[in-house]
Amino acid sequence: MKRKIVIKIQTECEKCRKKAMMVAAQTSGVNSVEMQGESKNQMVVIGEGIDVAALAKSVRKKIKNASLEIVQQL
Repeated sequence: MKRKIVIKIQTECEKCRKKAMMVAAQTSGVNSVEMQGESKNQMVVIGEGIDVAALAKSVRKKIKNASLEIVQQL
C-alpha cells in the first residue's frame, strides 16, 4: 500500500536538505521525494512498503533536527 510520509527538517542549510533527500531517495520502496513548505522545511516521501521508523532514523543520523510529522495511507 502506498504511503505519504512527512518529515520536518529544522535546518536552513541547502546542503543539509540535499543530504536528507539523498538518504530518503536511497531507501527501499521510495518513489518520490520533495521539499515543501514556505521555508522548504518539510520533506514529503511517497512510496510503497517503506519502513517509516528506519527512514526517520536514517534521516536523523544525517540531519540532527528531524522529526516525523505525518504518515498517511494513499
